[in-house]
Amino acid sequence: MVGTTNAANAAKAAAAKMHRRSRSGCFTCRLRRKKCDEGKPSCRACKHLGLKCEYKRPMWWSNNEQRRNQKEVIKNIIKRTKLNEKTAQGITMGTNTPPSLCHSLPTSDTFSDGIACTRAPSVDSQISLDYNFNQVSTPDLYNSVAMPPPMFAPSFPHPGQFAPYEVDIKTESQMFINDIPTRRDSTISTFSTYQAPPVVGHTFPTENWIQQDYFESRRESFAEEPIDFQVFDFPHGSFSPSHQSTIQVDECDQHLLNHFVDNVLRLIFPILEVNQHGSARSDVILPALESNKTYLHCCLSISALHLKATERIHSEQIDSDIMRHRYATISELCEALNRDTDHAQILEATLGMIFFQCSVGRPDDCLPDIPWHQHFQAATSLVHKLELPAHLVSLNGQSHSQPPFNMTLASWIDILGATMLGRTPAFADTYREKLIGDSPSGLAELMGCEDRIMYLISEIACLEALKLEKMDEVQLCAHIKLLGDQISLSEPPAGTVTNAFSSTGAIRPKQLSRNMTAVFRLAARIYLCSLVPDFDRAQPSIANLVNALSDAMEFIPAGPDGFDRSLVWPLLVAGSVSLPNSAFRHMFTERTSRLGEASDFGSFGRIKELLKDVWHMNDDALAKGNKQSVHWRDTMRQKGWDFLLI
Repeated sequence: MVGTTNAANAAKAAAAKMHRRSRSGCFTCRLRRKKCDEGKPSCRACKHLGLKCEYKRPMWWSNNEQRRNQKEVIKNIIKRTKLNEKTAQGITMGTNTPPSLCHSLPTSDTFSDGIACTRAPSVDSQISLDYNFNQVSTPDLYNSVAMPPPMFAPSFPHPGQFAPYEVDIKTESQMFINDIPTRRDSTISTFSTYQAPPVVGHTFPTENWIQQDYFESRRESFAEEPIDFQVFDFPHGSFSPSHQSTIQVDECDQHLLNHFVDNVLRLIFPILEVNQHGSARSDVILPALESNKTYLHCCLSISALHLKATERIHSEQIDSDIMRHRYATISELCEALNRDTDHAQILEATLGMIFFQCSVGRPDDCLPDIPWHQHFQAATSLVHKLELPAHLVSLNGQSHSQPPFNMTLASWIDILGATMLGRTPAFADTYREKLIGDSPSGLAELMGCEDRIMYLISEIACLEALKLEKMDEVQLCAHIKLLGDQISLSEPPAGTVTNAFSSTGAIRPKQLSRNMTAVFRLAARIYLCSLVPDFDRAQPSIANLVNALSDAMEFIPAGPDGFDRSLVWPLLVAGSVSLPNSAFRHMFTERTSRLGEASDFGSFGRIKELLKDVWHMNDDALAKGNKQSVHWRDTMRQKGWDFLLI
């Protein structure tokens, strides 16, 4: 009997080991975030690339700066090794040789190491102080007739990029007799991220459809818009395509985890998903669910909230699930803060508590919760402890920089969150240094709007905070003019805003970013103009800006698979000053209708209700001849709302 038990335990241990990510690979592969076959004395990857294979913890591992230097050394060695291989094979470079890999079709080399792809924001996005812009007025940007976009179809990756992978969800149950624990059972169910290909006009063959039909259909967009790989320094190592992640939950919570992975996960980082398909799952969320218990509780709470909102469930059980996991998250965060350890994991969970709320819940949900800005105070402290702002600034001038993912996410929350409160962003000085250095932080790749515009929105938020502190009006107007000129410098040439789809119906990530940036740029102008003393939303110049933003929205894919929910902030800023018969309101109503039920929850559902109230009060005042309008922030206070509307 004992022997049987030991054998069973050994089998369980072996099975558990199979489902956990190996952390015993060589440090060189860990640094490169590649799967290691753990061969001794040198693994196969290091042997093939001519790298030093180190299983003993090297000196450079404990310091971020030394890690970055070591990564550059490794990149140079790999380049030299591959160049030698090509030379040995007699390959010569002639006038007809294709350009570098980042300007040609993806190859196995690009996908395996990501070395050949370079980031050149000043060329790709044309947002650079060195670029010679043609000065054009805002309406001129949209004089061309828009091509009707083809039907939006979800994109699927080339197998060389990201293969489908599976998540094993382990659930446990235990039987009690007279409060005495007896048998404990464990079950593992598998969630597969593989989805069948879409049927758009014709069916795909059952064999090798990805390798043939899909790659051929994407050839045009690959060639037109080179894909940037490894944009961010993610907090976890990437999952390999064959990795199976084990996420342990109690049996009563299995349905919440299933719902999160199946329905909520795809809502959280839609722009990152377009730029790097599968990255949100494999680089951000699933590794955190597996290794960060606080983050897991946060996601289970968010899942229950989404389930309640979408299924319109009204029961004590769903409210209990929301509050149980919300309480567990906050309790564990407080304990970790008191211990003053695991700062990276606490920051990850805290940002999740703040940001994930923007995708779920209805405006009328009144379960008790801690305001987002109180969570962000803790996040700010953690960001400083991890020295992320200094790290971000240190990347200025580096062409292959990888900004810390959680710093980029915190920056997005910080900048737009400051406009919610009328305060200066917590890391405003950091953004100013990035603005002066013309150095990106990955905001475009993560959220859609180019970094320079986000930095300028941070400057406008700083100016509004000074205005609320009774800044001299002459100085205020001088600063408004200065910032207006800076926004003008970022204006791209006419025709930059155009259809975001290729002829095959695939989304073009860089073009989508240019279009979204145009919407944010116009909203930034409106936000800046609203700081002018005696601001009047009925002025023709303001009405023209609002109409221009409405026109720019025509180039943003709409509907449930579109990106309206990623443009909540600019829609709020423009919508709050729109006049009763403006094109904006017609556009907003039409796009809300196309979103369907998805327009009722998350931040989009909240601004829909908020704009309804703002319009009601301001339209009544305007009809009575009163030019003074109620600010959307005051309307939120009257309703007792404390939302982060991004």
